Amino acid sequence: MLCDVCGKNPATVHLTEIVDDQMTELHLCEPCARQKSEQMESQFGLSDLLAGLADFEKKTPDKEEVALKCKSCGLTYADFKKVGRLGCSECYTSFRKYLAPLLKRIHGSSQHVGKSPLQDKAPVGVRQAKKEDMGLPTLKEKLQKAIAAENFEEAARLRDQIRGLEGQK
Repeated sequence: MLCDVCGKNPATVHLTEIVDDQMTELHLCEPCARQKSEQMESQFGLSDLLAGLADFEKKTPDKEEVALKCKSCGLTYADFKKVGRLGCSECYTSFRKYLAPLLKRIHGSSQHVGKSPLQDKAPVGVRQAKKEDMGLPTLKEKLQKAIAAENFEEAARLRDQIRGLEGQK
């Protein structure tokens, strides 16, 4: 399938656009998709969206919000609202009070649960990688510590986890 815009290159990006209740599908090559992305960013940027969501409930920022600044990178919350991007990983902690409700509105939850394949349905290579990620020696070490601390519920959980991983070998 060729690009709908230039008609020369193969389409690798497929975009569904809804304007005034009309759905249009665009099949674009990478250069045309990049150009379309730049056009969309200039018309309606991500920072505008985030700023709009952040300001949804409040008309005037409180004093704490104005003074809020990341200790690690120096980004202020006001700068985040303008740019729409955090400066570093510490910004999540620094701006937690204001980011949590924002993320909840965007994602429907303030806690990330992620996705991972079920172990019995995952390909063998993925199952092996998961086994290595868990670190069987690390789990055994944690088990010994839990036993020494007489935390038997945790020890039983770790024991079962270790048995599950050893059973996959």
